[in-house]
Amino acid sequence: MTLRICMWSGPRNISTAMMRSFSSRPDCAVSDEPFYGCFLKESGAPHPMAAEVIADMDCDWHSVTAALSGPAPAGQPVWYQKHMTHHMVGPVQPDDLVNCIHAFLIREPARMVASYRNKRESVTPEDLGYATQRAFFDRIADRLGHAPPVVDSADVLADPAGTLTALCTALGIPWNPAMLAWPSGIHPDDGIWASHWYDAVAASSGFQKPDDRPITLDEQAAVVADACQPDYQHLARHRIRADAI
Repeated sequence: MTLRICMWSGPRNISTAMMRSFSSRPDCAVSDEPFYGCFLKESGAPHPMAAEVIADMDCDWHSVTAALSGPAPAGQPVWYQKHMTHHMVGPVQPDDLVNCIHAFLIREPARMVASYRNKRESVTPEDLGYATQRAFFDRIADRLGHAPPVVDSADVLADPAGTLTALCTALGIPWNPAMLAWPSGIHPDDGIWASHWYDAVAASSGFQKPDDRPITLDEQAAVVADACQPDYQHLARHRIRADAI
């Protein structure tokens, strides 16, 4: 039986490094933002490479959902699905993804905004998906009767082995040290958009050291970061820490 991990994140949040980490496990298949084509077709958002992404992907919400609930690639026992909450503008809700464990990857909003602005000049709270992430978290927590796993990117970067061990425990899979390293470059499972968005992770072969330099945002960017803070704090209260295991 396949263990499907639906990891819900926002952009610019080490989400691709986390996908790299899980892909380094010999027992794990990965999928890169499978609803991205659906989002672009539905929303018309002017993202870089939008036409290429739409042409390359299945853009039907229901068939993508069915595929994600079906057999894992190569029959792997673990299937890590990297999802962006801001993509979920169509008819699909977390409950439609069956036989899976939902988990959440968060990042302090000011750092997310600063990183996003390096790739795309304009940014809104909706681009970062925090309100949707919180709504999904609350919906799943209500159904489960307890908080689903939450991991903060800052904790992962500060202590990759400890934080990922705690996450694996919460997911019900054994920790594997192979998760700390991966081959550099673009990977076969990366989305077609990797050439625009993944330059930093493509140059990496493991988790980078935390960047603790102060963040300076202009007024518009600061307003966006401030708007996301309540949702971030709501999830951060439940984040998994290395010392919890």
